[in-house]
Amino acid sequence: SDGSIRLHQMTSEYPLMQWNDSTNGQPILALQWALTRPAVFFVLDASSNIYIWDLLENDLLPVAKQTIQLGNVVTMALLGEPEKTNGLLGIVLAKDSGQIDIQYVKKKWALP
Repeated sequence: SDGSIRLHQMTSEYPLMQWNDSTNGQPILALQWALTRPAVFFVLDASSNIYIWDLLENDLLPVAKQTIQLGNVVTMALLGEPEKTNGLLGIVLAKDSGQIDIQYVKKKWALP
């Protein structure tokens, strides 16, 4: 609820990494690892901002942030085929109006 993210290992109750206030205090609505690139994850906050984290590029801050302008995004899901190396990765965004948008991710965050 405060925008903090913690990365845990299954064998420990203590986080490996912790990022406090990663969304400037906005609650996190969804977080999902990229299906095609294991070091990348996406975060959606309550202000319809999507943060892209690439832990191989920067493990302190997100590498990109995108604000969705039209409509309030309430959840997201990722789509892609992990067994294929074409780097095709999409984000499905569900808005409070009932509209669904699909956006494709740049290949640099999608390629294995």
